[in-house]
Amino acid sequence: MKVGIVGANGYSGVELIRLLSQHPHVDIDMLISHSTSGTHIHEIYPHLCGICEKKLEQADADEIAKRVELVFFSTPAGVSQGLIPELIEKGIRCIDISGDFRLKEAEQYEKWYGRECVANPDVLQQAVYGLSEFTREQISVAKLIANPGCFPTATLLGILPAVELGLIAPHTIIIDGKSGVSGAGRGAKQANMYSEVNESIKAYKLGSHQHIPEIEQAITEVAQQDVKVTFSTHLVPMTRGILCTIYAELKASQSSEAIIEAYKSFYASSPFVRIRELGHWPTTKEVLGSNYCDIGLLADERTNRLTVVSVIDNVVKGASGQAIQNMNILCGWDENTGLTMTPVYP
Repeated sequence: MKVGIVGANGYSGVELIRLLSQHPHVDIDMLISHSTSGTHIHEIYPHLCGICEKKLEQADADEIAKRVELVFFSTPAGVSQGLIPELIEKGIRCIDISGDFRLKEAEQYEKWYGRECVANPDVLQQAVYGLSEFTREQISVAKLIANPGCFPTATLLGILPAVELGLIAPHTIIIDGKSGVSGAGRGAKQANMYSEVNESIKAYKLGSHQHIPEIEQAITEVAQQDVKVTFSTHLVPMTRGILCTIYAELKASQSSEAIIEAYKSFYASSPFVRIRELGHWPTTKEVLGSNYCDIGLLADERTNRLTVVSVIDNVVKGASGQAIQNMNILCGWDENTGLTMTPVYP
């Protein structure tokens, strides 16, 4: 299957190239970037020499529709909503890694992303939220998949089983998230300079992070009640990785062993979610470069609270890897296809 990547010059775009270059059923036919069109991708990323040396092109819906069957959008917020509706009309399936189609209410998008929502309301409503382990059936018939954000992926995989199984009171959820610098993208920003980030950790966007409504929307749907969460994000001095520590009150006394077994059963058919044994806590290093989400659990009998530690590689499971996982589901291929790489360690 021939595919295209819009925004191929960014971190998620180049990660798509890395992963798709090893996919047995896919041929990357188009690399698209407005800002660097006319440049060969290996000139921007020399590590791609001999692997992918295609020239970046401008986005043209007619040309895209002639050449590919599916398009990945690895673009900043506000870009994909202008082009995707036109491609959908032309019968091209789209997987959007940006946040343009994750929220079902345009007002929410405008409030949290700080920009106008110009997406066609019908297209917005037909977008399937692509949290692979929870929406497989909808993904398999989708025309447009809205790939979850990196923080929501780690958070929701960690806490949604407890919500769906009725183990916790959803309104008590508190999320402490920590992310590596690559989550901010490749653009030059003072806050992400080495001298600013090194040997420091800082909180940012408290109470205003654009992933808050996405997390609340997903939990509300599963809980079947309006849910508000406390979500705090922190930048840590590493390149890749997200660690979310999530807290919630248990509805009834539970043992850690029982909850671990419940999670193992819940994710029995999910090859990329690994549940740790009692007393073992995952680290970001242990999923580096992979599509895994590792989860550790504790039911604190003293406080009657559940603690969940969930880790992912933000560029893989939090972006490009999950997008490919969704493509596999959409195309009826084995969910593992092209994604069976072992984490990089050390």
